Amino acid sequence: MKPRRNRRNNKRSGAPKWMVTYSDMVTLVLVFFILLFSMSQIDIVKFQAISESFRDRAIFDFFPSPVPMDYPSDSPDYNQGQKDNLGEFPFPPKPESDDIEEEENEEDSLNQLIEEVEAFLDEEDLHNVVTANRTERGVVLVLQERILFDPGQADILPSGEPFLRKVGKLFVDIPNNIKVEGHTDSVPMSSYRYPSNWELSGARASSVIRYLLNEFPIDERRFSLAGYGETRPIMPNTSVENMQKNRRVEIVILNETEEDHQDE
Repeated sequence: MKPRRNRRNNKRSGAPKWMVTYSDMVTLVLVFFILLFSMSQIDIVKFQAISESFRDRAIFDFFPSPVPMDYPSDSPDYNQGQKDNLGEFPFPPKPESDDIEEEENEEDSLNQLIEEVEAFLDEEDLHNVVTANRTERGVVLVLQERILFDPGQADILPSGEPFLRKVGKLFVDIPNNIKVEGHTDSVPMSSYRYPSNWELSGARASSVIRYLLNEFPIDERRFSLAGYGETRPIMPNTSVENMQKNRRVEIVILNETEEDHQDE
Protein backbone atom coordinates (compact mmCIF):
# COMPACT_ATOMS: atom_id res chain seq x y z
CA MET A 1 0.00 0.00 0.00
CA LYS A 2 1.45 3.29 -1.21
CA PRO A 3 1.83 6.04 1.32
CA ARG A 4 -0.28 9.10 0.76
CA ARG A 5 1.41 12.15 -0.54
CA ASN A 6 0.65 15.31 1.29
CA ARG A 7 -0.87 17.69 -1.21
CA ARG A 8 0.26 21.18 -0.71
CA ASN A 9 -2.08 24.00 -1.39
CA ASN A 10 -0.03 26.18 -3.69
CA LYS A 11 -1.41 29.72 -3.20
CA ARG A 12 -0.48 32.19 -5.92
CA SER A 13 0.70 35.57 -4.73
CA GLY A 14 0.21 38.94 -6.53
CA ALA A 15 -2.71 41.01 -7.92
CA PRO A 16 -5.99 39.37 -8.79
CA LYS A 17 -6.80 38.53 -12.41
CA TRP A 18 -9.29 41.40 -12.89
CA MET A 19 -6.57 43.89 -12.05
CA VAL A 20 -4.67 42.93 -15.19
CA THR A 21 -7.66 43.67 -17.39
CA TYR A 22 -8.30 47.00 -15.61
CA SER A 23 -4.65 48.04 -16.02
CA ASP A 24 -4.80 47.29 -19.72
CA MET A 25 -7.92 49.43 -20.08
CA VAL A 26 -6.39 52.39 -18.22
CA THR A 27 -3.25 52.12 -20.33
CA LEU A 28 -5.27 52.16 -23.54
CA VAL A 29 -7.27 55.20 -22.41
CA LEU A 30 -4.05 57.02 -21.53
CA VAL A 31 -2.54 56.20 -24.91
CA PHE A 32 -5.75 57.44 -26.59
CA PHE A 33 -5.57 60.85 -24.89
CA ILE A 34 -1.86 61.13 -25.63
CA LEU A 35 -2.63 60.57 -29.32
CA LEU A 36 -5.35 63.23 -29.23
CA PHE A 37 -3.01 65.70 -27.53
CA SER A 38 -0.22 64.99 -30.01
CA MET A 39 -2.57 65.70 -32.95
CA SER A 40 -4.03 68.89 -31.44
CA GLN A 41 -2.62 72.44 -31.83
CA ILE A 42 -2.66 74.92 -28.97
CA ASP A 43 -3.53 78.50 -29.88
CA ILE A 44 -1.06 80.45 -27.77
CA VAL A 45 -2.94 83.72 -28.20
CA LYS A 46 -6.23 82.25 -26.99
CA PHE A 47 -4.51 80.48 -24.14
CA GLN A 48 -2.90 83.76 -23.00
CA ALA A 49 -6.25 85.51 -23.34
CA ILE A 50 -7.98 82.98 -21.12
CA SER A 51 -5.21 83.09 -18.53
CA GLU A 52 -5.25 86.91 -18.59
CA SER A 53 -9.00 86.96 -18.03
CA PHE A 54 -8.51 85.39 -14.63
CA ARG A 55 -6.18 88.21 -13.63
CA ASP A 56 -8.18 91.09 -15.13
CA ARG A 57 -11.91 90.81 -14.45
CA ALA A 58 -12.64 94.10 -16.25
CA ILE A 59 -12.71 92.25 -19.56
CA PHE A 60 -16.13 90.83 -18.79
CA ASP A 61 -17.53 94.36 -18.84
CA PHE A 62 -16.75 94.62 -22.55
CA PHE A 63 -16.64 91.14 -24.07
CA PRO A 64 -19.09 88.25 -23.94
CA SER A 65 -16.08 85.96 -24.44
CA PRO A 66 -12.58 86.36 -22.96
CA VAL A 67 -11.08 85.14 -26.23
CA PRO A 68 -10.69 88.00 -28.74
CA MET A 69 -12.78 87.77 -31.91
CA ASP A 70 -14.77 84.85 -30.55
CA TYR A 71 -18.39 86.02 -30.25
CA PRO A 72 -17.50 89.72 -30.56
CA SER A 73 -19.93 92.19 -29.10
CA ASP A 74 -22.27 94.16 -31.33
CA SER A 75 -21.51 97.31 -29.38
CA PRO A 76 -19.97 100.07 -31.53
CA ASP A 77 -17.54 100.88 -28.71
CA TYR A 78 -16.16 97.36 -28.99
CA ASN A 79 -15.56 97.63 -32.72
CA GLN A 80 -13.90 101.01 -32.34
CA GLY A 81 -11.69 99.78 -29.57
CA GLN A 82 -10.20 96.75 -31.38
CA LYS A 83 -6.46 96.66 -31.81
CA ASP A 84 -4.42 95.06 -34.55
CA ASN A 85 -1.99 93.59 -32.06
CA LEU A 86 -3.44 90.22 -31.17
CA GLY A 87 -1.27 90.04 -28.09
CA GLU A 88 -3.14 92.94 -26.49
CA PHE A 89 -6.67 93.15 -25.30
CA PRO A 90 -8.89 95.53 -27.24
CA PHE A 91 -10.64 97.99 -24.96
CA PRO A 92 -13.08 100.79 -25.80
CA PRO A 93 -11.48 104.19 -26.34
CA LYS A 94 -11.12 106.29 -23.24
CA PRO A 95 -13.85 108.91 -22.99
CA GLU A 96 -11.35 111.47 -21.65
CA SER A 97 -9.91 112.04 -25.12
CA ASP A 98 -13.36 112.63 -26.58
CA ASP A 99 -14.17 115.10 -23.82
CA ILE A 100 -10.95 117.03 -24.44
CA GLU A 101 -11.61 117.20 -28.17
CA GLU A 102 -15.18 118.36 -27.55
CA GLU A 103 -13.99 121.07 -25.16
CA GLU A 104 -11.46 122.28 -27.73
CA ASN A 105 -14.17 122.51 -30.39
CA GLU A 106 -16.42 124.49 -28.03
CA GLU A 107 -13.49 126.77 -27.19
CA ASP A 108 -12.91 127.47 -30.88
CA SER A 109 -16.60 128.15 -31.51
CA LEU A 110 -16.77 130.54 -28.55
CA ASN A 111 -13.67 132.40 -29.74
CA GLN A 112 -15.15 132.77 -33.20
CA LEU A 113 -18.50 133.89 -31.78
CA ILE A 114 -17.03 136.60 -29.52
CA GLU A 115 -14.95 137.88 -32.43
CA GLU A 116 -18.06 138.16 -34.60
CA VAL A 117 -20.00 139.95 -31.86
CA GLU A 118 -17.17 142.39 -31.13
CA ALA A 119 -16.80 143.15 -34.83
CA PHE A 120 -20.54 143.73 -35.09
CA LEU A 121 -20.57 146.11 -32.11
CA ASP A 122 -17.67 148.05 -33.63
CA GLU A 123 -19.38 148.27 -37.01
CA GLU A 124 -22.69 149.45 -35.52
CA ASP A 125 -21.02 151.71 -32.91
CA LEU A 126 -22.82 150.02 -30.01
CA HIS A 127 -19.99 149.70 -27.49
CA ASN A 128 -21.25 152.72 -25.56
CA VAL A 129 -24.67 151.16 -24.91
CA VAL A 130 -24.10 147.40 -25.23
CA THR A 131 -21.37 145.36 -23.53
CA ALA A 132 -20.36 141.88 -24.62
CA ASN A 133 -18.95 139.37 -22.16
CA ARG A 134 -17.81 135.82 -22.74
CA THR A 135 -18.92 133.22 -20.20
CA GLU A 136 -19.21 129.44 -20.03
CA ARG A 137 -22.74 129.75 -21.41
CA GLY A 138 -21.67 131.72 -24.47
CA VAL A 139 -21.60 135.44 -25.27
CA VAL A 140 -23.69 137.75 -23.09
CA LEU A 141 -24.94 141.09 -24.41
CA VAL A 142 -25.87 143.46 -21.57
CA LEU A 143 -28.38 146.29 -22.29
CA GLN A 144 -29.05 148.80 -19.53
CA GLU A 145 -32.61 149.68 -18.56
CA ARG A 146 -32.32 153.34 -19.58
CA ILE A 147 -31.80 152.28 -23.21
CA LEU A 148 -34.98 150.25 -23.50
CA PHE A 149 -37.50 151.04 -20.74
CA ASP A 150 -38.92 153.71 -18.50
CA PRO A 151 -38.56 153.00 -14.75
CA GLY A 152 -41.05 150.42 -13.60
CA GLN A 153 -42.27 149.73 -17.16
CA ALA A 154 -41.76 146.88 -19.68
CA ASP A 155 -42.77 148.65 -22.93
CA ILE A 156 -39.81 149.24 -25.23
CA LEU A 157 -39.06 152.90 -25.79
CA PRO A 158 -38.95 154.25 -29.35
CA SER A 159 -35.41 155.41 -28.64
CA GLY A 160 -34.39 151.82 -27.83
CA GLU A 161 -35.79 150.25 -30.98
CA PRO A 162 -32.79 151.18 -33.19
CA PHE A 163 -30.48 149.29 -30.82
CA LEU A 164 -32.66 146.18 -30.87
CA ARG A 165 -32.87 146.32 -34.67
CA LYS A 166 -29.10 146.32 -34.88
CA VAL A 167 -28.87 143.40 -32.46
CA GLY A 168 -31.57 141.57 -34.42
CA LYS A 169 -29.44 141.78 -37.56
CA LEU A 170 -26.78 139.81 -35.73
CA PHE A 171 -29.23 137.06 -34.75
CA VAL A 172 -30.36 136.58 -38.33
CA ASP A 173 -26.79 135.78 -39.41
CA ILE A 174 -25.91 133.29 -36.64
CA PRO A 175 -27.59 129.93 -35.89
CA ASN A 176 -27.16 129.92 -32.10
CA ASN A 177 -30.07 129.74 -29.68
CA ILE A 178 -30.78 132.86 -27.63
CA LYS A 179 -31.85 133.35 -24.03
CA VAL A 180 -33.16 136.73 -22.84
CA GLU A 181 -32.95 137.44 -19.11
CA GLY A 182 -34.51 140.33 -17.20
CA HIS A 183 -32.96 141.80 -14.02
CA THR A 184 -34.00 144.54 -11.59
CA ASP A 185 -32.56 146.30 -8.55
CA SER A 186 -33.65 145.68 -4.97
CA VAL A 187 -36.28 148.43 -4.82
CA PRO A 188 -39.65 146.69 -4.23
CA MET A 189 -42.05 146.83 -7.16
CA SER A 190 -45.78 147.01 -6.57
CA SER A 191 -48.28 147.94 -9.27
CA TYR A 192 -51.38 146.50 -10.85
CA ARG A 193 -49.48 145.16 -13.86
CA TYR A 194 -46.31 144.13 -12.00
CA PRO A 195 -46.94 143.09 -8.40
CA SER A 196 -43.23 142.41 -7.84
CA ASN A 197 -39.82 142.55 -9.50
CA TRP A 198 -40.35 138.99 -10.74
CA GLU A 199 -43.19 140.03 -13.04
CA LEU A 200 -41.37 143.16 -14.17
CA SER A 201 -38.13 141.35 -15.08
CA GLY A 202 -40.01 138.59 -16.92
CA ALA A 203 -42.16 141.11 -18.80
CA ARG A 204 -39.09 143.02 -19.98
CA ALA A 205 -37.44 139.87 -21.29
CA SER A 206 -40.67 138.95 -23.06
CA SER A 207 -40.93 142.41 -24.66
CA VAL A 208 -37.44 142.11 -26.14
CA ILE A 209 -38.20 138.69 -27.64
CA ARG A 210 -41.54 139.83 -29.00
CA TYR A 211 -39.95 142.83 -30.70
CA LEU A 212 -37.22 140.75 -32.33
CA LEU A 213 -39.72 138.19 -33.62
CA ASN A 214 -41.94 140.92 -35.06
CA GLU A 215 -39.08 142.68 -36.83
CA PHE A 216 -36.92 139.80 -38.06
CA PRO A 217 -37.47 136.36 -39.64
CA ILE A 218 -36.07 134.43 -36.67
CA ASP A 219 -37.36 131.02 -35.64
CA GLU A 220 -39.14 131.50 -32.32
CA ARG A 221 -37.92 128.09 -31.16
CA ARG A 222 -34.45 129.58 -30.81
CA PHE A 223 -35.61 131.82 -27.96
CA SER A 224 -36.07 131.26 -24.25
CA LEU A 225 -36.53 133.77 -21.43
CA ALA A 226 -36.10 134.13 -17.69
CA GLY A 227 -36.99 136.81 -15.16
CA TYR A 228 -34.62 136.87 -12.19
CA GLY A 229 -35.92 139.98 -10.46
CA GLU A 230 -33.35 141.29 -7.96
CA THR A 231 -31.74 137.89 -7.23
CA ARG A 232 -28.69 138.24 -9.53
CA PRO A 233 -27.19 141.71 -9.10
CA ILE A 234 -23.85 142.51 -10.71
CA MET A 235 -23.18 145.29 -8.18
CA PRO A 236 -24.25 145.80 -4.56
CA ASN A 237 -27.48 147.79 -4.36
CA THR A 238 -25.82 150.45 -2.20
CA SER A 239 -25.81 153.46 -4.54
CA VAL A 240 -27.84 154.96 -7.35
CA GLU A 241 -25.13 154.15 -9.88
CA ASN A 242 -24.93 150.49 -8.83
CA MET A 243 -28.71 150.05 -8.82
CA GLN A 244 -28.82 151.51 -12.32
CA LYS A 245 -26.32 148.87 -13.51
CA ASN A 246 -28.40 146.10 -11.95
CA ARG A 247 -31.51 147.14 -13.90
CA ARG A 248 -30.64 145.46 -17.17
CA VAL A 249 -31.57 142.93 -19.86
CA GLU A 250 -29.04 140.27 -20.75
CA ILE A 251 -29.20 138.54 -24.13
CA VAL A 252 -27.21 135.30 -24.01
CA ILE A 253 -26.02 133.84 -27.31
CA LEU A 254 -25.73 130.23 -26.20
CA ASN A 255 -22.89 127.96 -27.18
CA GLU A 256 -23.48 124.40 -28.43
CA THR A 257 -23.40 122.75 -24.97
CA GLU A 258 -26.00 125.11 -23.58
CA GLU A 259 -28.17 124.59 -26.66
CA ASP A 260 -28.12 120.79 -26.21
CA HIS A 261 -28.96 121.16 -22.51
CA GLN A 262 -31.81 123.50 -23.33
CA ASP A 263 -33.29 121.01 -25.82
CA GLU A 264 -33.31 118.35 -23.11
